[in-house]
Amino acid sequence: MTETRPHRITFANEKGGTGKSTTAVHVAVALAYHGARVAALDLDPRQRTMHRYFENRVETLQRRGIDLPTARCEVFRGDTTDQLNAELARIGEDADFLILDTPGRDDEFARHAATGADTLVTPLNDSFVDFDLIGQVDAETFKVRRLSFYAELIWETRKARAMQQRKEIDWVVVRNRSGHTEARNQMRIEKALNELSKRAGFRVVKGLSERVVYRELFPSGLTLLDKGHLGELGTSHLVARQEMRALLAGLHLRLPEKRGAPQLELA
Repeated sequence: MTETRPHRITFANEKGGTGKSTTAVHVAVALAYHGARVAALDLDPRQRTMHRYFENRVETLQRRGIDLPTARCEVFRGDTTDQLNAELARIGEDADFLILDTPGRDDEFARHAATGADTLVTPLNDSFVDFDLIGQVDAETFKVRRLSFYAELIWETRKARAMQQRKEIDWVVVRNRSGHTEARNQMRIEKALNELSKRAGFRVVKGLSERVVYRELFPSGLTLLDKGHLGELGTSHLVARQEMRALLAGLHLRLPEKRGAPQLELA
């Protein structure tokens, strides 16, 4: 990597239940499988879902005596954004990527992490309840009426960065659980997202479907990427791994040259 600091990927959504932490963990592990050095910081000391996932992963690797690519993960417990900046500098030292998982609520540190991201990932379930986070639609026509406060914040930050000739935020809205949405509603959401993306400047990428396997993997800390350690995989699991490969490709991340780590095979 040629940058002086790691590429920061912030997973942020002010609504919970969107698969944010699960997506963050899988992206972090996928990057590690590509040979990247990955650090992670959980900004939710109450829930600390991402941190607990990686704790479970470490315990499983030790218990089974196996070595799999992973990320080093810590929890932020500070009181100021200056402390957050210092923590990011410390844990991001020598890392290629720094993954930040934010709380599912409006939070000072979540906003700071979002506006300081190189890649901002906002997972959304395919529903207008979640869509309301980034924009409001007309009740009759489902046309976008206005940007939300959150979208305005990111829009203004991107403009300010452009004026300062700094690297622009690549904002990616990830559509999770789209397979469980009624077809007509799914089309309405897709149309509204495409319209809003032109106004707010984000890209739309298909994410992870609703699958029981993600909840089942949490206690072990394993991911769908840990081929050979998950037992017999059904067809749905294989499809989910293809979804993960498509999601990683859609993030357009610059991967480091191979460092001897196992290369990612999702097929």
